[in-house]
Amino acid sequence: MNCELIKVCGMREAENIREVEALGPDWMGFIFWGKSKRNVSKIPPYLPEACKRVGVFVDESPDTIIAFAREYSLDLIQLHGQESPEFIQHLRSLCSANCDSIAAPRFIKAFNIATVEDLEKTKPYEGIVDFFLFDTKGKMVGGNGEQFDWSILDHYHGSTPFLLSGGIGPNDVEHVRSFHHTSCIGIDLNSRFELEPGLKDTDKLKIFIKQIRNN
Repeated sequence: MNCELIKVCGMREAENIREVEALGPDWMGFIFWGKSKRNVSKIPPYLPEACKRVGVFVDESPDTIIAFAREYSLDLIQLHGQESPEFIQHLRSLCSANCDSIAAPRFIKAFNIATVEDLEKTKPYEGIVDFFLFDTKGKMVGGNGEQFDWSILDHYHGSTPFLLSGGIGPNDVEHVRSFHHTSCIGIDLNSRFELEPGLKDTDKLKIFIKQIRNN
């Protein structure tokens, strides 16, 4: 895999955000879902400036999403629930209408994958969102720390580029390198790089990112 993009998700603590940002990820994710152990309940004193900010939402109202987009100056909105294509179109139009106060963000729709049949769910979202994110189907909507069978994605023939997520850990450098798909633009890192929920192990992240990028 030519890993062009690295997203580190589930960030919360200001100093940890600053330290992870210094490692050079492209995107940094903040989870705004009350049931998550990584939920961001208040704005950190420091937010990243050198990488894109991603807000993660689960079946949230458009008004709430737009409010967070403004407050956190989000570059991307990741939807990890049962949001319909019509909902996303409506949300996108609302964001565009508010472009005087927030830049129109790009959209990521996450899908939990366990079988080839799960990929069928992506088809109604083609042309609606900018990116897909393929995660592991588990008890939680994300952050389960487990991998799905990546060979399932051999059956993905859509035109929407995607990020590979779900249980990628410090020992998966060669596994990531060996994964190839023309529509894969990068990887999403979260729970396997944590000291505790919402706090990343920067030493492990530094080694992993350096090895993935061969520098």
